[in-house]
Amino acid sequence: MTKKQKKTLLRVILALALLLAVSLIDRLLPVPGWLALALYLVPYLTIGYDVLVKAGKGIRNRQPFDECFLMAVATIGAMALGEYREGVAVMLFYQIGELFQGVAVGRSRRSISDLMDIRPDSANLELEDGTFEETDPDDVPVGSVIVVQPGERIPIDGDILEGSATLDTAALTGESLPREVQAGDSVLSGCIDMTGVLRIRTTKEFGASTVSKILDLVENSSMKKARMENFITRFARYYTPAVCYGALALAILPPVAGLLTGGAANWGTWVYRALTFLVISCPCALVISIPLSFFGGIGGASSQGILVKGSNYLEALAETDCVVFDKTGTLTQGVFQVTEVHPADGLSRETLLERAALAESYSNHPISRSLKAAVGQEFTPGRVTDAEEVGGRGVTAQVDGRAVAVGNPRLMESLHIAYTPADAPGTVIHVAEEGRYLGYILISDVVKPNAKAAIAGLKAAGVTQTVMLTGDNQATAQAVAGELGIDQYYAQLLPGDKVERVEALLARQGKGKKLAFVGDGINDAPVLSRADVGIAMGALGSDAAIEAADIVLMDDDPAKISLAMQIARKTLSIVYENIVFALAVKALCLVLGAMGVANMWWAVFADVGVMVLAVLNAMRALRQRPSP
Repeated sequence: MTKKQKKTLLRVILALALLLAVSLIDRLLPVPGWLALALYLVPYLTIGYDVLVKAGKGIRNRQPFDECFLMAVATIGAMALGEYREGVAVMLFYQIGELFQGVAVGRSRRSISDLMDIRPDSANLELEDGTFEETDPDDVPVGSVIVVQPGERIPIDGDILEGSATLDTAALTGESLPREVQAGDSVLSGCIDMTGVLRIRTTKEFGASTVSKILDLVENSSMKKARMENFITRFARYYTPAVCYGALALAILPPVAGLLTGGAANWGTWVYRALTFLVISCPCALVISIPLSFFGGIGGASSQGILVKGSNYLEALAETDCVVFDKTGTLTQGVFQVTEVHPADGLSRETLLERAALAESYSNHPISRSLKAAVGQEFTPGRVTDAEEVGGRGVTAQVDGRAVAVGNPRLMESLHIAYTPADAPGTVIHVAEEGRYLGYILISDVVKPNAKAAIAGLKAAGVTQTVMLTGDNQATAQAVAGELGIDQYYAQLLPGDKVERVEALLARQGKGKKLAFVGDGINDAPVLSRADVGIAMGALGSDAAIEAADIVLMDDDPAKISLAMQIARKTLSIVYENIVFALAVKALCLVLGAMGVANMWWAVFADVGVMVLAVLNAMRALRQRPSP
């Protein structure tokens, strides 16, 4: 509890004790009316003075119609009618409800503000003389060297120069499994170094690092409201004045009608009913529980490594029935690996790989790196000479004094070398030596381990169409789509083509149905912006993609998409439950109050009780766990 909430709790306890004492005195001793009023005013003002002050300020500012005005009118009216105990009780229970609401909202906010703990307060900057200076992370330039000790958080994104360690990444990804890192690996700010000392060269400014972006996304998420939140805000703006005028009509019209028809006016009865009507009508349950539900959903998602930039995107995700994927880096790892080796007759697999890797050893192309990684050894300098890259075809070089050619079919054809055609998904690299064909190597982008489960999870969640967009050839696209169970794919697309495909898919979407696009590269940014919901990979994704996206997956796991959809739908169902429950109970109690069946105690339940139950239901949005 905050200091203010503790003070309110003490006031509640004191007012309750005073009310019980005054009620006991009133029952045991004959107390004159004016003295009873004076006695009951003590607990009433103890618990309700701030409500009366707020109501007065609202009237003075010509904005009277809020819950404080309703409570002030209802309780003062009850006291004026001689219902002292009920007037104090209504104010007391209202303050108890407000206290409960404040604690619930505080808990929801803390679930998100706990993320603020991932913001490092300082960085150990390595100076030119080898010493260290503790400095503000904002003051560390890009390219500087920082040192992270065991137990410290990595303050800025960078690459490890020296050292190895185990990192706790739970604050970023929601995953409890530690990550092993060593020299050459990239690391993200916000992770905790659990074991070793790391020297890291920063690759970003602190303001552009992962930890800063996460905090910025979370802090600004409440600025983008869902349609339901905006509806409730507009609803309360008109609802409160309407019920005030309705209560006024209930207090005046029936007595006047009674007088005109020759009957009794019964002013006290109808004013009491009108006051009960006012208490029942207070819209606290809706005004508080709806935003709290969305806030809880965003907090629950963040605890799973899913950052949602606003409740409007959570609402749109719940209505999504078509998910479109970029392939490379989203469904696949974006890292090329040798997946098949087909040597010609009489040649070993190792010899074919070595010849190809040696010829490509001077290149830094992803294909060259994958060949060198497949061989797994360093080559003796001087074995390769006269290396020449043939644009769009491959590489030629002298390897151990022999002419080696490594490339695509066009390179083989230009050298008049007969080769074995290969229609396989991936990049086919043919190898020849001294005019003799040695075989071919297949290099492919590896599918992410959870990609197939991600597609299955989306279909189980009710997604009716999954689509893959890629710049790769038809064979590769068909193989990946078939392996993962994707409904439809489009291959050999340029970035502009992807936008056109998404536009066409959006045009086919049914009313009330949304389309989500999942990507990671800078070329995906236009499509992420155009889709109803843009989802970016946060760990390896480009800054442009993360900036353009509405939802960011911090661990690049596509299986988190179905979890995000599960969270969104659960949040939206809680919102609808609260709306239906609050309106149904209030409507029933309002009718009963107008008929004289419901008294002030019913009114307390219809206001405070409904609000407490709605807030408790809203708090369920914080507890988000993947479905089994």
